[in-house]
Amino acid sequence: MTQSSIPRKAATFELIQIAGPVGTLECLKLESAWSSTVGIALVAHPNPLEGGTFNNKVVHTLAKTLARLGYVVYCPNLRGVGHSAGTHSRGEHEPDDMAAVLAHARAENPGVTRLTLAGFSFGTLVQSRLRQLLAEHEVEGMILIGPAVSRYEFPTVPKGTLVIHGEEDEVISLAAVLDWARPQQLPVLVVPGVGHFFHGRLTQLAELVDKNWRF
Repeated sequence: MTQSSIPRKAATFELIQIAGPVGTLECLKLESAWSSTVGIALVAHPNPLEGGTFNNKVVHTLAKTLARLGYVVYCPNLRGVGHSAGTHSRGEHEPDDMAAVLAHARAENPGVTRLTLAGFSFGTLVQSRLRQLLAEHEVEGMILIGPAVSRYEFPTVPKGTLVIHGEEDEVISLAAVLDWARPQQLPVLVVPGVGHFFHGRLTQLAELVDKNWRF
């Protein structure tokens, strides 16, 4: 943040409607916790077939942490989730939904050029595939929590991507994540004693993102 930026009252999530490729997407928006905005952050939710929505606690933790770092944050319900139009497609078309959210965010925040893509579990796949659709210079960085690398055909990600994974993840094994990260020479931040959903450790997750996502 710049020295002229000052903290303001903590924002609350605002429910907005965004025009998506197959109909309306409902989206939670969280303004920057500062008087100025450093960038746009998009946060993608976990697998809706297992109850994942924009109300997931890891999604909210990421959103609030990024807002405290100065980002305006958008957390959509992707197609077929909640009141969003369409049908779940296992990550095939959800990146198009997220691209529509990005277009909306850019229209609302002209002149804000930084972009961070963040996701949890299935959401990491969506963001990694969205990253492939964008020009290299468009994305400042990525934050992937519990990446679902063993469930999908998962792309490589840019150098500098922040990957955080629980040592005792019961959904996506740590070994699978390391096997995916190793050829990319991509560091993985491992949280000891933590499962996939970071039960009881959300404060620690927020602290890890805060400490490792400063510019």
